[in-house]
Parts: sequence; structure tokens; C-alpha cells
Amino acid sequence: MERIPMSNKELSKYEELRKVHEKRQTMAQAAENLNMSLRQAKRLSKSLRTFGARGLLSKKVGKASNRQVPIGSREIALSLIQEHYADFGPTLAHEYLKERHGVRLAISTIRNIMIKNEIWISKTHRRKRIFQLRPRRHREGELIQLDGSEHEWFEGRGPYCTLISFIDDATSKIMFLKFVKSENVVDYFSAMEGYIEKHGRPVTLYPDKHGVFRVNREGALSGTGMTQFGRAMKELDIQLICANTPQAKGRVERRHRDLQDRLVKAMRLQKIVTLEDANAFLPSFIEDFNKRFGRPPQDASNAHRPLLLTQNLSRIFCRKTERRLCKNLTLQYKNVIYQIITERSSYALRKATVEVLESREGIVIIEYRGKELRAVPYHQMQARTEEVSAKELMERLSVKPKCNSKPGRYHPWKRNFRGSPPKTSFCG
Repeated sequence: MERIPMSNKELSKYEELRKVHEKRQTMAQAAENLNMSLRQAKRLSKSLRTFGARGLLSKKVGKASNRQVPIGSREIALSLIQEHYADFGPTLAHEYLKERHGVRLAISTIRNIMIKNEIWISKTHRRKRIFQLRPRRHREGELIQLDGSEHEWFEGRGPYCTLISFIDDATSKIMFLKFVKSENVVDYFSAMEGYIEKHGRPVTLYPDKHGVFRVNREGALSGTGMTQFGRAMKELDIQLICANTPQAKGRVERRHRDLQDRLVKAMRLQKIVTLEDANAFLPSFIEDFNKRFGRPPQDASNAHRPLLLTQNLSRIFCRKTERRLCKNLTLQYKNVIYQIITERSSYALRKATVEVLESREGIVIIEYRGKELRAVPYHQMQARTEEVSAKELMERLSVKPKCNSKPGRYHPWKRNFRGSPPKTSFCG
């Protein structure tokens, strides 16, 4: 007796069509049970009567697929990839194989070849990085996570802007929020000043590696190695630590997720459309939010510190750069030449290093050893004048300028290169 291998689907067809042949059901009922058309059921029934159970087997069994890759193409593609494109992704390798070598294989085929030979690992099979839990700080103000979130906060009713958030690591409370136009050093200065005026100086700030907080250009030789924000934090004795990954500062990232849901809807109900109205609404929102989601710290003492008498926020939160004076006591800052005006001897200031301070309002102050110098932009300088008494005025006005005398015939200028006078006479 011959053994015929059949799939479950083919067995179902055999059982249903046997019922038709035994007149236990109609052909239409069999077609409906097999989820096929009546014509197809009739063709299978005829094949079953003629060839038996073998007539229900698929004719594709044992035959090569019409979409089969040509023999040898996989080996050619694999050798080219191993030789030239071992560090390429499947899509890029497919482009180069097609353009440079004429290997016309599908991207999925190239991907399968690279995965099978362990040249490329798919994203689903890559080893996922495990981030271990970091314990909270014990006191409020010991570590403040800082970040900015660009979002459609007004849902099209107002400008596209950024929300700067200060989240306490010990309590998960929102310590301070401020809407600004973008993430830049001036707006971060403004937000940090508002935070310090409300809470005091925290021990540590924990932002990301944004250019405001960290010099990201490799091999930078000029400068002090820190940004304007980093310099300000150093003057305030606040430690600045930049996180390597978003997961490292997960509390502020999760708060942004909550704020993009709750704060957006709250401002929609209040019909807020401007940055000024939004910033005025934030204190009441923060108070309600912290009551719901804040948690008490492990240590009840507060780590925030008050400002020292020597720490002037308006002086700290400004751009500070060093310049060197020229011999004529000028310097250039932002394409503007400034002239130093001094009453005393100017020799001491020549080649001196001065400090240029630019406030958030754009006011420029130049200091030398902590003392402000009088400086005037070159385009605003007045012409130098001479003081003359009334008695000498008429005498000065009556002075006629000296006429330029013409050189004589035998003047050295009139001689040729041999030293003899010219043949022609000078005509005045």
C-alpha cells in the first residue's frame, strides 16, 4: 500500500470531497467549508475521482520556485560583500552591488545572506543595553535633572517653543519650569536665575550633552574648555555633570512625557496662546502636579544653599570673554571695534588682557582687573578736537597752509640714474 504524505489542508480537502462523493453533503457546502469557489471545488473533485488522493497534492511540491535566486548568485554576492562591504548595512550593500557589480538581488536576499553568514545583525537580535537602577539622592536639591523639551505646546494656537524643566532627583518634584523660544545659553541663564531666586543653589545639575553645557567639538584648542553656562556654574559652586544617555536622566524624560499630556491639555482649557501667559500659569500647575506625584525625600534636610554676598547673578549670568588690547587701546568684539578712553597714561594698558561682559540685554562692559573701563564703539567715536581760546581763534583761522615748493633743476630728484641733469627743463 502506497503512503502519500499530505498536509493538514490537503487532508481537509480530502475529507470534505469524500462527503460529496458519498452524497452526505452538496458541492456548494463543501466549497463553503473549504473557503473556495464552487468551480475550484468541482475541479478538485474531478481530480480526486481520476487520480485518487494523489490528485489533491500540490503540483509545486519538489519543484524549484519561480522566484528562486539563480545558482551561484548568492556565492558571488557573499564573496563581494566579504571583500568590499563587510561593514555595510544591507540596503547600502545592495546599492553598491547593483551599481558597481551588476548583482541584481533583492534587498531581502542580501539581508538574509549577511545575517546567515553573521556579517550583519538585525536590530531585533542585537544585544540590548541594560541600564541598572540608580538609587535616588537623599536630600532635596542634591541632584537636579535639567533638560529642555521642544514640542507643540500650544497645539498650533501659539508659537513652537521649548519648555525648560528642573526635576529633583530625590522627590521627583518639578522644581521650576519656564517656556522659552529655544535651547540657547541666554534662555538657560534666565531659567537658572529664576530657579536660584526661588530655591537657592543646588549641589549638582544633571543635564545632557547639549552644546550649552559641554564643548562637543573634538580637538578644540582655543578657549578654556568650558561653555558660558559651565563657567557660570563654576562661579556659583554648582557641580555640572552631563549624562551619557537619555536613560541616565530618566526622571526628567518621563516628566516631559507627563507634561506633554497634562500641561498641554491644561493650557488648552485655559485658552493660553502666548509664552507670557503660559509662564504665568506654570506656578499653579506645578503646585497641583507635585501634590499628586511628588514623594517625600529620605532625608528631610534641604541641600539648597543661599547665594553668597560676592555672587551677583546679573554679573554671573552673562557672556564673558577675554580680549587683548592693541597698542592704540582698541579691541574687537562681535565685529565691532571698541576704543578704550582713559585719562591716565595709556602705556600700562597696551597689550593688556581685559574681560568683555555682555548682558542678556546686549549691553557690553569691558573690565580690567575688576574695574570697568570706559569704552566707545568705533563708529560712535567723536573726532578729536583741539581747544583754542577766543584770543587765538582769529589767528588760527588766518594761518595759510604752506605751498609745496617745486624742486630745482639740479635737485637729486631731477637727476637720471647716471647722476647727470635731465636734458629737458622742468615745467611747473
